[in-house]
Amino acid sequence: MVYDRHPVFNDAHLNRLEEIFSSVCEDFECELVEFNGETNHAHLLVNFPPKVALSKLVNSLKGVSSRRMRREFPELERHYWRAKRLWSGSCFAGSVGGAPLSVLRQYIEQQDRPL
Repeated sequence: MVYDRHPVFNDAHLNRLEEIFSSVCEDFECELVEFNGETNHAHLLVNFPPKVALSKLVNSLKGVSSRRMRREFPELERHYWRAKRLWSGSCFAGSVGGAPLSVLRQYIEQQDRPL
């Protein structure tokens, strides 16, 4: 998930986002396989069953995380979009059914995570 590509997150923010995303995934009977992020975006590798609509999952991930982060980290509010949301309206989701999981995990792990 991408914000406005300017620095927003630190390590504490990303740690909390991972917890929130994991909880939302559990609610959808999905698995957050891998998570990492940089100061301006996050990468999630999610295993989800065919019964889960990707658009509903993404909307929930964004909505729940935006509300909880606003409540828990009030200093982030200055980064919020006009509609009081943390994330942009767009996202990228790709299917990786044939790619080795180890390659995807390595890509996410190699993000330049802030300290």
